[in-house]
Amino acid sequence: MKSPENTPYERALKRVENIKKFYAHLRAYLIINIALLLIKANVFDLFKGNGFEDLHFERWLDLNVYGTAILWGIGLLIHGLYAFQYKFKFFKKWEENKMKEFMDNEDKKY
Repeated sequence: MKSPENTPYERALKRVENIKKFYAHLRAYLIINIALLLIKANVFDLFKGNGFEDLHFERWLDLNVYGTAILWGIGLLIHGLYAFQYKFKFFKKWEENKMKEFMDNEDKKY
């Protein structure tokens, strides 16, 4: 008897939920990184004119604008690969070999 989590409907539902979570993650990534770029480009003039022209802050902002986009982008890529269930050939082959190994070990026990 199949458990409810193993029905095709439940698996499809879980996949759709994972994809929805990925798109929410992508939306947050875009909003935050666009806001950081706008701040860096002084579009809002938040830090100018008030005597707040600190070289250290500008360097920190440069590092964080690009560092955030790159590191978060790597995490987003991994999340996307998981959500869309992209499997590299290496992992698929490894998975098949492990399954065969475990099944062979089970056969030897009995």
